[in-house]
Amino acid sequence: MSMSRAPSGEFGPELRRRRIAAGLTLTRLAELLSYSKGHLSKIERGHKQPPPEFARRCDVQLAADGELERLLPSHDACDPLGSPDFAESGTQGDGDPLLRVDRGGVRWSPAMGRRQLLAAGATTLLGGGLAAALPPVTPAVAVAESAPVEIFRAQFDQMRQLGQVSDPGTLLPLLTVQTHTLRELALQAAGANRDRLLGLAARYAEYAGWMAQEADDNPSALWWTARAVELAQAGGDRDLASYALVRRALIAFYAGDATQTVQLVEPAQKDSLPPRIRGLAAQREAQGHALAGDHAACLRGLDRARGLLARADAEADSGTPVFGTTNLTDPAAMVTGWCLYDLGRPGQAAEVLDSECLRIPSQAVRSRARYGLRRALAHAAAGEPEHACELAAELLPLVPSLRSATIRSDVRRLARELNRFPGGRFAQDIQPLLARALHP
Repeated sequence: MSMSRAPSGEFGPELRRRRIAAGLTLTRLAELLSYSKGHLSKIERGHKQPPPEFARRCDVQLAADGELERLLPSHDACDPLGSPDFAESGTQGDGDPLLRVDRGGVRWSPAMGRRQLLAAGATTLLGGGLAAALPPVTPAVAVAESAPVEIFRAQFDQMRQLGQVSDPGTLLPLLTVQTHTLRELALQAAGANRDRLLGLAARYAEYAGWMAQEADDNPSALWWTARAVELAQAGGDRDLASYALVRRALIAFYAGDATQTVQLVEPAQKDSLPPRIRGLAAQREAQGHALAGDHAACLRGLDRARGLLARADAEADSGTPVFGTTNLTDPAAMVTGWCLYDLGRPGQAAEVLDSECLRIPSQAVRSRARYGLRRALAHAAAGEPEHACELAAELLPLVPSLRSATIRSDVRRLARELNRFPGGRFAQDIQPLLARALHP
């Protein structure tokens, strides 16, 4: 799946050639695309540079199978994935500890090196010497040792609830301390409790990675995800490494890299992996195909995701934190709407998102803003700016306090779409809300 593109000067003439071949007047194609005739004319004459969203819609209307989008100029996006050796990213050298000081400034025990951590098996994290010195575990001690797991497990759910309504930057120090504390408790535990503590620490670290991405800090997001993988592996969990690929693919997706989005999640779809991880990986693959304009491959990925996620729900263990969102009734359906927009089918996207957004719980503020604004964006792109503004006006006041880099990316898109309808009062009234959302 190549995303290389030719010089931009070819796009306008080729668009005009295909329009005429399809028997469409400039006025009719402008109506189908929800663009003004004058704007379309400037693009055909090479006086305006079209965005990728415009090219995808042209591909759909003219059955060009992605050929028009490929004529847009290539853009050299920076590699969002950092070092190719993901497991080592953030380490200070092969012989150094896992990390002495994390990104939140908390000092980690220098006694716990990465190799020792990953090598810990039946013994404690500090090796057989400490294990031999520990007293036998009595039933009362076992209860006391299991208590922190239950406490931190409940707090993890609370952290995710806070993440729905809070600035991610305010949560990161809390997540840092919780992860650090769980590691320290794991140093003092043995056997199953140690593994459970490490597994929970890994989930805190993974969630910190998502909050870092929301705070527009992709290097820290990758750093935290790498730590999550190491902690999980030390606790005997090899599956989180596959889910980490899904997280990394999300960073590539928001960077606009369709090829890397798809390639990253290929190893996360092995039959031996849990169905939820495979379903989320298939979902992310579908998003990558949508970004590349591959309609058939996108739908195949969504079909796989739908079946796997339904199976995962049937097999869910209530005692284990769920990978991915917990606020969407049907994640595959919601992502279908998202993909249809990226495939240049905003009208179809709006229909799906209209239905799915109504099912998001009211307390899931971040999710409501994310998908609700994507819904508004789809309506604007489909030529319904007034309705788009009505939807956005309810959600844009939430954006400044959420401080989400990913949500702001859709706010910017929405602002561009609405700029095509400057005459309407609805578009003028919403400008202050857009400005505050983009510059909190």
